[in-house]
Amino acid sequence: MAQRFSVSAKCRIILVSAESPTKDVSEVSALAQRIDALLPQTQCTKCGYAGCRPYADAIASGQASYNQCPPGGAEGVERLAKLLGRPIIALNPENGVERPRPRALIDESLCIGCTLCIQACPVDAIVGAAKLMHTVIEDRCTGCDLCVPPCPVDCIDMVPVTGERTGWDAWSQTQADEARTHFEAHQARLQKDKAQREARLAARAARVAPGPQSTPVADNVQPQVATPRTEASSVSNDGTAGAAAAADEAATAAARKQAIIQAALERARQKKAALAAEGLGPKNTENVSAAVQAQIDEAEARRKRLGLGASGATPGTDNAKDND
Repeated sequence: MAQRFSVSAKCRIILVSAESPTKDVSEVSALAQRIDALLPQTQCTKCGYAGCRPYADAIASGQASYNQCPPGGAEGVERLAKLLGRPIIALNPENGVERPRPRALIDESLCIGCTLCIQACPVDAIVGAAKLMHTVIEDRCTGCDLCVPPCPVDCIDMVPVTGERTGWDAWSQTQADEARTHFEAHQARLQKDKAQREARLAARAARVAPGPQSTPVADNVQPQVATPRTEASSVSNDGTAGAAAAADEAATAAARKQAIIQAALERARQKKAALAAEGLGPKNTENVSAAVQAQIDEAEARRKRLGLGASGATPGTDNAKDND
């Protein structure tokens, strides 16, 4: 009987041990959700994480401190401290400073329609299309700064719009809830686009895959329709000429595009030089997160592939300005 009780006790201990991790994960997830509800949902990544919810998960699991959110400011730290039962501490300056809420403003005269800012915006607050001017939906912009570093022509400024009000004094809970909704819609769109892109690639691979080999035709079977040799030669010559013309047209279009971009870069260089002369340097380029730095690196790599420099115009720049 004693041995049977011992086995039963061991089984009970094993069951409790197996249930504990699940319970802990559930508690952490619930706490993360409550933390996320207190964050401003700007998705700025200044906390060092990819968004507000990943930061909330890190706080709940003890991997991050609760003073790493500059948009929330001192009041945001206080809110989180009360929820967690922790002391109120100062905002970590390594993550940024509390400031009035800014809004992105695109200089339409410099925008080249590269779409990099559209790709960087976490709440789809920028609209436009390739080679066309972009603009900001003011009510959607959270002031996250993520659109600034990827811009190759430095045509985006972050303009304060809340006067002296900072942190939660410059941002309401309603705005935070709307920003979360926009961010979730943005993420859903990215997932949908990814699925559609993968489906297209799979369909293309299926089309180019070699099919079953056709049955060889016997030597004594003559084709029913014979194409005259002169006609085939004519078709071949016409096709070659058409391909050459298309290649020339594509090369001309590519050269014009590069000239337009280079002209815009030159205008941006002159703008930077003028700002530097006034003692004003580039904005929002310090303490960028790993995600933002990756966007900057991608933009630089794309410019290198296009053969674009940081300054100096190429031949044809004047014409490009006239046609821009």
